Amino acid sequence: MLALTLEEFMVELNDGAIKNVGPNNKAATVKLFDVDAAEAREFGDKRVKLVFEDEDDNEIQVSLFPDDVRDLVDQIESLEEDSPVFE
Repeated sequence: MLALTLEEFMVELNDGAIKNVGPNNKAATVKLFDVDAAEAREFGDKRVKLVFEDEDDNEIQVSLFPDDVRDLVDQIESLEEDSPVFE
């Protein structure tokens, strides 16, 4: 399931073209639940791309710098040690 929340979002659709309307203060939150596939791969020469997909072929891609990936790995390792989630 993909949940998408858009805030302060308004666009103009004119002859098939989408144009921003109003100030550039838009924000979005995307959540993907029930992920069936996840992978990490190189993205350019300085980043790692994490790709998550659900059974409905909804996909989220996130690119991170290596230091951010290492921090994320540390957080997951900490969860493995301290959280009942991994039991």
